[in-house]
Amino acid sequence: MKELIVASRNKGKVKEIIELLSDLPFKVTSLLDYPQIPDIIEDGKTYRENALKKARFVALATGKMAMADDSGIEVAALGNAPGIYSARFAGKGAGDAARNKKLFALLKGVPGSKRQARYRCVIALVDCKAQELGVVQGTCSGYVTTKNIGTNGFGFDPLFLLKRYNKTFGQLPASLKAKISHRARALKKFRILLSRHKRALL
Repeated sequence: MKELIVASRNKGKVKEIIELLSDLPFKVTSLLDYPQIPDIIEDGKTYRENALKKARFVALATGKMAMADDSGIEVAALGNAPGIYSARFAGKGAGDAARNKKLFALLKGVPGSKRQARYRCVIALVDCKAQELGVVQGTCSGYVTTKNIGTNGFGFDPLFLLKRYNKTFGQLPASLKAKISHRARALKKFRILLSRHKRALL
């Protein structure tokens, strides 16, 4: 069985991706299985640039096909920031709690109706020679709450409210998030991308 490496060490992201791709005819691994590969500097100006850089780096390092997800939260009141800097905007090494706290601080005094936000996920796929096979994306719109609500998920999930359900991603069951999230929508397109190249990849 051919291997597909997820170019990430984010445990929450890796777990989510592997679960959503568990039925594919590939052995899905991640950088958690390759501790010898150094951290990849994400210095691109777009999600696409970062995703492709990560996927190509891993493919060149291993000689195996790779996929990379670059994602973030875009808050309208902040000019769509933090965007591609979502994982780093509270400083290097900062965890989810610090990032969420900073986002709350930046939105202090902003009324609920003005707290629109959007999660965006961009996924790149490259072959074992690091040649680009395609890039897809998915989005999910909601609002930023004024406090963390719920303990499910990771990252900004406890503050990302979906009005349709009147719950945050931190409250929704994983089974529902796996159908409606930005990553789930991107991975649905990713499956189509894989099927187009299935003969060459298997």
